[in-house]
Amino acid sequence: MNFQFSEEQQLLADSVTRLIDEHYHFDARKKIIASEHGWSPAVYAKLSELGLTALPFAESLGGFGAGALEMIPVMQALGRGLLVEPLVNTLSAPAYLLDQAATLGQSALAQPVLSALIEGSARVTLAHDEANSRWDLSAVRSSATRHADGHWRVQGEKRVVLHAQSSQWMLLSARLAGEHSHPGAIALFLVASDTPGLHMKTYRTYDDQRAADIGFDLKLDAQALLLGDGDAMAHIEAACDWAQVLMCSEALGVMDEANRLTLEYLKTRKQFGMPIGAFQALQHRMVDMMMSAEQSRSITYLACDRVDAAKSGRVSASERARAVSMARVKVNEAARHIGQESIQLHGGMGMTIEMKISHNFKRLTAMSQQFGDLDHHLDRLARAA
Repeated sequence: MNFQFSEEQQLLADSVTRLIDEHYHFDARKKIIASEHGWSPAVYAKLSELGLTALPFAESLGGFGAGALEMIPVMQALGRGLLVEPLVNTLSAPAYLLDQAATLGQSALAQPVLSALIEGSARVTLAHDEANSRWDLSAVRSSATRHADGHWRVQGEKRVVLHAQSSQWMLLSARLAGEHSHPGAIALFLVASDTPGLHMKTYRTYDDQRAADIGFDLKLDAQALLLGDGDAMAHIEAACDWAQVLMCSEALGVMDEANRLTLEYLKTRKQFGMPIGAFQALQHRMVDMMMSAEQSRSITYLACDRVDAAKSGRVSASERARAVSMARVKVNEAARHIGQESIQLHGGMGMTIEMKISHNFKRLTAMSQQFGDLDHHLDRLARAA
């Protein structure tokens, strides 16, 4: 199977890399993180001008119709830059769900929101995880009740909603009926972030992203229902698998940059009158780190292909889930290996925030917990076998 990228895909990734080198170098990134919003609207606008905000959406909706495989070069470039902007979050699960809803014609709100997302003037986030859910997508306690006049009352709480404060819209999941862990009877609502009755507690995550815990008691119009009638859960699962392969692609860029920084340090740091990279034991450890990254690359490409195939109906959802969890297992292992080794090879100074390698380590650590840790995906693999 040929996984070589086209000239257009590589040129776009190169444009993203140049933008990051010019406007998102390490010192610039530190200032952005310390700013009030924690991200740069100017950088987001430049990325939108390159067409990144239109990439995953269907051509019929005004996007470019890029699949997970076609997104890999761009995601790797964003990973190398350690971007904290809400772009990656918007292009992952929220983009997938809105694209599906608009394509299926199930929401009158989806199309205008999509248009704003594509042109870069709006952002959206997924509010699904709840307290003690432990990555179980069906563990939804938030409730939605439809009243006689057609409006909805939606109540509950959500945890670690990424970039909630900077998003104009939220995709909010709630249960229509059944037990809190039953996969059926879950609906998805499209909610404006300034809707009365929605409250946020914002904070910075340990990898310098912005997130919020939200509580809500909302009265919503009938058209706010984005996906329902028992099919929302299948779409949420597919969207989270899409988000995970994009995250794996981003992780490749983070790992490549960690390896580059570590190799550069080994060549310049001297001990006993010679570069420490001259010691064979450290060379072997560096080679092992490179191998971990390459193995992650191979399995990520496969998982992206399976996600694209499942979206077009060529493979089943269970095969998609199996491929995604296989990739997550390997990428999680590699993230821990490369992250810890890069810190050790830098010595004590590698732990300081003044060194970029510590930020790579924090991002890799956060990625290894998002959408499920190693044990979660091993269990998912066992269930999918």
